[in-house]
Amino acid sequence: MNSIVIVGGGHAAAPLCAALAEAGLGAQVHLVCGEPHLPYQRPPLSKAYLKNPAEALQGHRGEAWYAQAGITVHSGDPAVSIDRAARTLTLRSGAVLPYGQLVLATGTRARRLPQLQTPAGGLANVAVLRDAGDAERLRGLLAGATSLTVLGGGFIGLEVAATARAQGLVVRVVEVAPRLLGRSVSAELAAHVLAVHRASGITVDLGAQLGAFEHDGQRLQAMTVDGQRLPVDLLLLGIGAEPEDTLARAAGLHCDNGIVVDASLRTSDPAILAIGDVARFPVSTHWAPAGGLLRLESVQNATDQARAAALTLQGQSPVYGALPWFWSEQGALRLQMTGLMPAPDAPGVQRHRRPGPAEGSFSILHYLGERLLCAESVNAPMDHVMSRKLMEAGRNPPPAVACDPAVALKSLLA
Repeated sequence: MNSIVIVGGGHAAAPLCAALAEAGLGAQVHLVCGEPHLPYQRPPLSKAYLKNPAEALQGHRGEAWYAQAGITVHSGDPAVSIDRAARTLTLRSGAVLPYGQLVLATGTRARRLPQLQTPAGGLANVAVLRDAGDAERLRGLLAGATSLTVLGGGFIGLEVAATARAQGLVVRVVEVAPRLLGRSVSAELAAHVLAVHRASGITVDLGAQLGAFEHDGQRLQAMTVDGQRLPVDLLLLGIGAEPEDTLARAAGLHCDNGIVVDASLRTSDPAILAIGDVARFPVSTHWAPAGGLLRLESVQNATDQARAAALTLQGQSPVYGALPWFWSEQGALRLQMTGLMPAPDAPGVQRHRRPGPAEGSFSILHYLGERLLCAESVNAPMDHVMSRKLMEAGRNPPPAVACDPAVALKSLLA
């Protein structure tokens, strides 16, 4: 049997299993999960899962579904090496899985600070958040804390900050960049997010200068911010993530800020694919300039690449080009972004702000001429849905019309 081995237990691996099962290939599939869980939903980890000790992981599929589909699951037994010549994958238990085709859906790992690592590992009151184990540990730490310091003003850090503040903790966000969400949203949207978080009682330091970290080898006592000593009860590192390409690099696959793949998601070894947060793929679509390589960390990208990979595994040659979209829930804020944010100094880009249906809701539409590049929506889900439909269709109305995406969609698709 030509086995298909999938390494990973996240938002790329789960839909790939579903697509292969739907194609009648479930009996050929081995799913290797390093964690002791079946694939589960990751977004709730920074919100509902932290709030409620009784909250369970939300699995993509139950154990019975995998059994019925004929998929063999290896849980809590991470992959440790690939033998490309023999076409085998070795697991930590010593088990060796032969493969006809291998899919790496290994995701990312949290960035850490070397100065907060000790020979025994990390400090007891310093946390990261990437998986269920991290979330369970952080949930316990929050329950015993009175204050939380978040280093990093990205999505994960701000989501946890909002959750902790809602639980009554004193929260401070320390960001070394001049604004929040510098790589993800526009300056206008970032300013709104900043104002909302400050209004909720969260202290936010922007352009922060970091100094020394004080610890006793067990716990972090304080950190220096802008020349002042800041005592630390609990610290969350929200300083981004790195592609988990350790297996791929050791196997000699081409890696460059992720595992480099072609338009059909094949790596430099045609018997191996890579999908999801770890994959760096070529861009050649109507929604972005062609010629570059892109790596996206989003549920949407992982899910869509899984569907494309299923076609590749069945001998087809899809060209991956799904429109990217993202979301983030931060307390009362629901942010939804469609498309890729143009550079702040990109020539010719115009921005149009459209008021939303309620106070505090709005959308920002980014245009280059008459081409819609990106839409950012705050508590305006209809604008998000309509903008996605317009951009996926590759049909862009002029800015004057598109300031109301619902009207624009009706006029174009009627």
